[in-house]
Amino acid sequence: MASSTAPNITEPLEWTEVEKVILTRRSTRAFKKEAIPDYMIRRILEAGRFAPSAGNSQPWRFAVVKSPEILSAMEADAVKISKRMMFVLDYTRSRLRNILLKPISKFFIRLRYNELHPVPFGLLAAIANERAPVFHHAPALILLFEDQRGVSCPATDIGICGENMVLAAHSLGLGTCYISLPMEPLKMPLMAGFRKKLGIPSRFEAVTSLALGYPKGKIDSVVRRDTPVTTWFR
Repeated sequence: MASSTAPNITEPLEWTEVEKVILTRRSTRAFKKEAIPDYMIRRILEAGRFAPSAGNSQPWRFAVVKSPEILSAMEADAVKISKRMMFVLDYTRSRLRNILLKPISKFFIRLRYNELHPVPFGLLAAIANERAPVFHHAPALILLFEDQRGVSCPATDIGICGENMVLAAHSLGLGTCYISLPMEPLKMPLMAGFRKKLGIPSRFEAVTSLALGYPKGKIDSVVRRDTPVTTWFR
């Protein structure tokens, strides 16, 4: 017999330590300038290394960026490319652009509907107008690269790996924020210099990054979470 219900947690059990970490984690977009010790970052990377993957293929590679110079250069290039993208995609800036660019913009938005969903599209516009920092001034950045030769669905494995890191970081008192939008520029030839500087082979594709640092202020407040309808078969 099947039934569709929202979860009802009534069991008289205490939350486990793992559950507490999961339930109290929040994305951080304000970081202290304080540097993170390398040993803490190594522990976070170790949590990612122990993530499950299809066929245990472990289709990931990491790059840790703590250099203010490299972070600043990556930020500047991400802003520059965001400006170029908005120049092509933003057809609302004038009547002439609306006539000439709207069909082209609509085509690209339909083609890349995930990346150009209104939420990331709005962020892209804010970055291009220099109203939003790309990496939130975090003192460290962990870049996650996907081995395109990976088994089955490597992107899923990268997501699991990243979440292991995020939860490990939170358990250590650190804050994180997934930042995937700037990874698009890392796939472009213009950014080949960064790939070479970071020592990333061509078979690895930039997927996402984790801004990492000590949170500025308390962010463990409750946020809205939609409750998915779950179908039970008993």
